[in-house]
Amino acid sequence: MRRIAIFFVTALLSTPLFAMHCPADMERIDALLESNPPSDPAVLERVQELRAEGESLHKAGKHSESVEVLGEALTLLEE
Repeated sequence: MRRIAIFFVTALLSTPLFAMHCPADMERIDALLESNPPSDPAVLERVQELRAEGESLHKAGKHSESVEVLGEALTLLEE
């Protein structure tokens, strides 16, 4: 029973952490786009799409999905 309680407490605490992570990722993407945008227009377009999707997911409360999508955008920018 104790393990189940610990699991639920951990799950409840992790959601706000993901929620705070999303805006930081969006700011990082915006800064990278401004300072060093990709030279390939297709990559730039894909990063912009992923950033917009990540923001929509964040606003919808789907923070873990948002972090995943924004992470993909960051990976494309950092290649």
